[in-house]
Amino acid sequence: MKAENVNETISLPEGVTAQATQGMLTIKGPKGEVQRNFLHPKVFVSATQADVVFDVKLFGKAEKKILNTFKAHVKNFIKGVTEGHEYKLRICSGHFPMNVSIKGNGLEVKNFIGEAVPRTLTFKEGTDVKLDGDIITVTGINKEVVAQGAASIEKLTRRNGFDRRRFQDGIYITEKDGKKL
Repeated sequence: MKAENVNETISLPEGVTAQATQGMLTIKGPKGEVQRNFLHPKVFVSATQADVVFDVKLFGKAEKKILNTFKAHVKNFIKGVTEGHEYKLRICSGHFPMNVSIKGNGLEVKNFIGEAVPRTLTFKEGTDVKLDGDIITVTGINKEVVAQGAASIEKLTRRNGFDRRRFQDGIYITEKDGKKL
């Protein structure tokens, strides 16, 4: 049976502000600003000075799933504008020495498996990519953009039909937002 009305709140840490207008939630903090559209017919978002409030009409299983998804997004936004998100990747080249370089807002991989044409990738706005030896660090305030940038780097050197345990040349994610893999 569905409950009538449910209110959930997420309190904001010091130095973080939130503003909600017509379903668009904007969170500002010391590292920057992130915004996202939280439009749903049964879940309403509002913001006060100290917290973000979710109001749900006719709370059931489907609305609970959407509410928890919205809460996870807001928590990721709060972490992003206060601490930031960081993904680390390792360059592994056993057979052919590959050269990886960062040019502007893109990444270039030369001599991957002896290929003559370099593989290139352009990053979305909001990501900062650094190369330190054989470690690539992708940082930013929006977790979705940072994670997609790291996944795109890993996919850039993917080889279909080859066993990763045997043919280990490539670039692989080794740390996701502080959690080692």
